[in-house]
Amino acid sequence: MIYFDNSATTKPYKEVLDSYVKVSSDYFGNPSSLHSAGAQAEKLLSRARAELAKLMNVKANEIYFTSGGTEGNNLAIKGAALAYKGRGRHIITTQVEHTSVREAIEQLKRDYGFNVTYIAPDSDGRVRITDIEKAITDETMLVSVIHVNNEVGTIQPICEIGHMLKNYHKIIFHVDHVQGIGKVPLDMYECGIGLCTISGHKFHGLKGTGALFVKGGLTLSPLFSGGNQESKIRSGTENVAGMVAMAKAMRMTFSKREEHLQQMEAIKEKLREELQTIVGVKIHTPRKFSAPHILNFSIKGFKAEVFVHALEEEGVYVSTTSACSSKQKTASSTLLAMGVPDDEAGSAVRISLSYDNTVEEAGQVIDTIKNAIDKLGRVMN
Repeated sequence: MIYFDNSATTKPYKEVLDSYVKVSSDYFGNPSSLHSAGAQAEKLLSRARAELAKLMNVKANEIYFTSGGTEGNNLAIKGAALAYKGRGRHIITTQVEHTSVREAIEQLKRDYGFNVTYIAPDSDGRVRITDIEKAITDETMLVSVIHVNNEVGTIQPICEIGHMLKNYHKIIFHVDHVQGIGKVPLDMYECGIGLCTISGHKFHGLKGTGALFVKGGLTLSPLFSGGNQESKIRSGTENVAGMVAMAKAMRMTFSKREEHLQQMEAIKEKLREELQTIVGVKIHTPRKFSAPHILNFSIKGFKAEVFVHALEEEGVYVSTTSACSSKQKTASSTLLAMGVPDDEAGSAVRISLSYDNTVEEAGQVIDTIKNAIDKLGRVMN
């Protein structure tokens, strides 16, 4: 099996699984309990929080554990909007956000009367800072922009946006960093970020783990009511083993980035060059300002889901749009916003890499793609 669908989820490192099992077995106490078993669990949780904070170059008390990207985005957006609605009821976001951002904002619009401005991207999927600034009004209290687009890999100008927003002191800046963490560095303080979402299973941690950076001084309206865990921002008994495992996964991923980033970039470039030689293939991921692990392309005349299954039969795993939307069988909203025609958007396939993939695998995948095109072409004709 060649697994090239790492933006959907990554395979947990063995060391991460071992860590999860050990903590679950030996330190299973509730971290809120007063006895020694609870104290041991609480100590491990604090260590995991401190390690994540160190790797992200922020303070430990600015890290709040969640169940992943969807919860983190919802907590950041709804929590900030409801806590600071007195500042205004206008939100600015982009047309290329993940559904967990888009739907959270739409709920605020529908149920709480917020106004929303969606910034259109250019043909590379990148938004212009001037367009965001032009959209700011006296009512604007939140700007939410994805760092690395989960479908085409475009990197947004986060730091430039953050620097511009420093001139608007009442606006909170939220960044969905789920696809960027471990691949594209991001400095929370330098970039003026107030809220930032990450998800453990995108960097070889476990599903159901994640964290939200909340800059000191900000508060959020909680989504959950209950036991007041996570400084009352996120109630619910903490997943100690999962968070310890996530901290280990992040440490290992950051280490692998130093060792294998150039290899990942070489694999992506080989895939791009080979795909460009295939008749009917159009690449949508821009060459400039794109993450090292995502490559999105269309194959003229083939539906994306048919082609994905054809590759699967040969042991190659890729995806269509984002994993959260792939079963809906609708064209990518990101590609449509970029101006890609409907038929091309409907045939788009995403390859996404990890630091464990090899150049040899890339060569095999290209051969498999060529064979699948030939085979499906004969069937259709």
